[in-house]
Amino acid sequence: MNFGNLPRGAVRMITTLAAAAALAVAPQALSAQDATEAAVSAPALHQADAEPGTVVATDTAPAAPAAGDTAAGYTPLGSEWIKGQPVDKGITFQEQYSKDGKFALWMHDVVLLPIITAICLFVLGLLLWVVVKFNRRSNPVASKTTHNTFIEVVWTLVPVLILVGIAVPSITLLARQYESPPADAVTVKATGYQWYWGYTYPDNGGFEVISNMLTKEQAVANGEPHQLAVDNRLVLPANTPIRLQTTAADVIHSFAIPSLWFKLDAVPGRLNERMLTIEEPGIYYGQCSELCGARHGYMPIAIEALPRPQWEAWVRSQGGTVGPQPTAAAPAPAPAATPAAVPAATEAEAEPIPAPAT
Repeated sequence: MNFGNLPRGAVRMITTLAAAAALAVAPQALSAQDATEAAVSAPALHQADAEPGTVVATDTAPAAPAAGDTAAGYTPLGSEWIKGQPVDKGITFQEQYSKDGKFALWMHDVVLLPIITAICLFVLGLLLWVVVKFNRRSNPVASKTTHNTFIEVVWTLVPVLILVGIAVPSITLLARQYESPPADAVTVKATGYQWYWGYTYPDNGGFEVISNMLTKEQAVANGEPHQLAVDNRLVLPANTPIRLQTTAADVIHSFAIPSLWFKLDAVPGRLNERMLTIEEPGIYYGQCSELCGARHGYMPIAIEALPRPQWEAWVRSQGGTVGPQPTAAAPAPAPAATPAAVPAATEAEAEPIPAPAT
């Protein structure tokens, strides 16, 4: 027997086993390295692709869809969707995008404006008539008329009828503005801070979005108006009743969106509530309408109204939930125990239950 070949055989066997182990481990190491690189580069890609003002989710929440990512179901609206904003040299209200706003604008244009125009023209005509007919040159002897029954009846009844005509649509508008939201309305709470807004979604997981005004350079880059554009908008579903609640953390603020005919004070320690329904998707601007401090004019409001499916996709991208909140499942009732068979001897020996004494 030749024992000189044993060391060389052992070396060859060890080398073969090491090579096999290296080949088995290499694919797993490469896969782990690729996964690590993808996880590291993903946030950077989302941040680069995201539209300015979009909150990029961290690894604790689902990733926010990038701008233009229609596959995810949510696409941030661009500046071409701006609808509710001030108009240069405008002399009337902004165009309205809610039912209450359209009714109020109709009341202004069809009822109030014609009535006040007619009254102003009538009073102006009376003044001119008095100046021309009852001056000293035309009437050297002043009239001594003290009263006229017909005129007194007219100037009493006509104003009453005018006020009644104005009161009917006014009371209707007030009743509509304070209509209670339905049970399935989406609840959103707007909290005023010095000097920015926070929006909480209690029905969708309770997450909060903080909204601050953009700088002039950022607003111009986004194609939005300066002092109205914000980094994170209040995203709401269109054509859906919204239970909008307001409160404040420091001083009194006021949540106002002129194009939606919505204005509600935000008072510390108090929760105010009104229903809001936005009829069309779009971007609507407003501002705090209560003097709240040195930077009162720098806490704008921007609402982004989306179709319901896209809004639900946005909620999920923020780590929120959609639909009824899960409730703890009730424990299943224990199955009824099957009575064991009683031996005949036991039944015979059991004492009968005595009848109640009379």
